[in-house]
Amino acid sequence: MADTSFDILIIGSGPGGYVTAIRAAQLGFKTAIVEREHLGGICLNWGCIPTKALLRSAEIYHYMNHARDYGLKAEGVSYDATAVVDRSRKVSARLNGGVAMLLKKNKVTVIWGEATLGKNNTVTVTKPLKAPHQPQNPEPKGAAGLGTYTAKHIIIATGARPRVLPGLEPDGKLVWTYFEAMVPKEMPKSLLVVGSGAIGIEFASFYNAMGVDVTVVEIVDQIMPVEDTEIAKIAQKQLEKQGLKIRTGAKVAKLVKGANSVTATIEQGGKSEDITVDRVISAVGVQGNIENLGLEALGVKTEKGCIVTDGFGHTNVPGLYAIGDVAGPPMLAHKAEHEGVICVEKIKGLDAHPMKKEQIPGCTYCHPQVASVGLTEAKAKAAGYELKVGRFPFLANGKAIALGEDQGLIKTIFDAKTGRLLGAHMVGAEVTELIQGFVIAMGLETTEEELIHTVFPHPTLSEMMHESVLDAYGRVIHM
Repeated sequence: MADTSFDILIIGSGPGGYVTAIRAAQLGFKTAIVEREHLGGICLNWGCIPTKALLRSAEIYHYMNHARDYGLKAEGVSYDATAVVDRSRKVSARLNGGVAMLLKKNKVTVIWGEATLGKNNTVTVTKPLKAPHQPQNPEPKGAAGLGTYTAKHIIIATGARPRVLPGLEPDGKLVWTYFEAMVPKEMPKSLLVVGSGAIGIEFASFYNAMGVDVTVVEIVDQIMPVEDTEIAKIAQKQLEKQGLKIRTGAKVAKLVKGANSVTATIEQGGKSEDITVDRVISAVGVQGNIENLGLEALGVKTEKGCIVTDGFGHTNVPGLYAIGDVAGPPMLAHKAEHEGVICVEKIKGLDAHPMKKEQIPGCTYCHPQVASVGLTEAKAKAAGYELKVGRFPFLANGKAIALGEDQGLIKTIFDAKTGRLLGAHMVGAEVTELIQGFVIAMGLETTEEELIHTVFPHPTLSEMMHESVLDAYGRVIHM
């Protein structure tokens, strides 16, 4: 008879859930994980990973069309939309299998089904309430079945789903969420993207690169609202140069569906205009999956659609924890993973440090890429800091020029009184790979003096990070 009692039981196998399960097993806990759809969750199956595969195809297609800029010839360049999507799904499937292997290797019990919390640290697992977005993974040998389980500690890692606004309800045909946008049966000729956060801009960038006529509508006055305004403006200028139509300070007031098109009424600056497109992507954010878990019966505190926790994942109910998207913003895979590790290490009694959300980097993989960590210039000023701000443009960096990627900016923000790095913001080629340097610096409480004395390799894009710091203190060399 299968075990029904565990030290730690995790609900959800997304990045937060499966990483938490592995770390719990490493710490000697008897661990189980409940999953209703697919190992790896949204990120691996329908988010972070497959979108990057799509964007990589778009990037290569873009460079092939600009081969002449590199002294090369590429004639008759085209693409196969079905093959592009198929590659993305294969990448996802490969990693999905990797998660299954890692859980098996660490002796984590996998329980397939829908979890509902009960009293006395119990979890009842039943058949899923809704059909999955894709065929469910084959149940691994030895997987536990439906039934009731107990655990000393229960961790909720159920993730999030697309937010739905009245009038923008997705139908899977004409109005898409990221699920449908990731697997188009054919490329639309025109597309309206509602929302310019990371999800919206990434899909807008992908479809635009593939030759689709794309319009982006954002209700606030800048794209990528969480980013530094200066960086967002540079990104918008480059995106528009590539053909994207961007309308900020605007909203979609109404959608009228036709047989194979949608007419959207866009309100901007007191004026109204109708545009007709083949498809619409609703990218107006995500919301935590807190429904049907039994939270209300246990008195679990929630706020704005998410479970309230402290810096270690504790909820207000003893023995019950929450991590990742369901525990609130920033809703990022790497935040979920780190949060889960902190949570189980605290349970183990290790010297765990609480999550510092101000040191969580954010990345958007459009073209140009955008990456950031810490305070924007506006938020730093609002917090009362006296600032020293440094900037260094891509057009003054040898490696960027050699790559043919000379448009972008590295921006650093320091506390003028202490030299503390408050924030770093980037736009340009490969900045999502550069940002971790400043994340480490912030974590180590590095000062401007230490960064100035650090030797950066030449020729690299990372030299711009150094020059930006130098610029903040009036010592920039190559500008």
